[in-house]
Amino acid sequence: MSRTPQQIFQSYIYAGAMTRNADALAENFTEDGVYEAPLMPAGAAFPKKLAGREEIRNGMAEYYERLPKDERSPNFEKSGFILHTTGDPDVFIAEIDTVFDGGEETDDKDTVVSLVQIFRIRDDRIAQVRDYFTPELVS
Repeated sequence: MSRTPQQIFQSYIYAGAMTRNADALAENFTEDGVYEAPLMPAGAAFPKKLAGREEIRNGMAEYYERLPKDERSPNFEKSGFILHTTGDPDVFIAEIDTVFDGGEETDDKDTVVSLVQIFRIRDDRIAQVRDYFTPELVS
């Protein structure tokens, strides 16, 4: 039985944004899957492109290791997303608003980060995801 876009997306978000588990994140991809952040400048700490499950695993593990341990985590109760299916059953789009709770550095105001991801699916796994967000968010 095929997984729905909702199931694929939730597995991807849980592995990446929620738990920062590079192994679990990579397992969401096909063996030749591609992760792209097209707006990321060359040489940024966050990877611009990772091709292949092992490169995704290694690249994201390296990125997660560099994150400060006290970095704010998303508030998933306040955050939300909308999934859009397309005319191609192997493509769906996610509109995401991630909310980070306010703190001293934001004068106690929540920060909302909006992004769009385009997913291409093959054999119930992600063959490609293009992640569009403001590069300053991860620098």
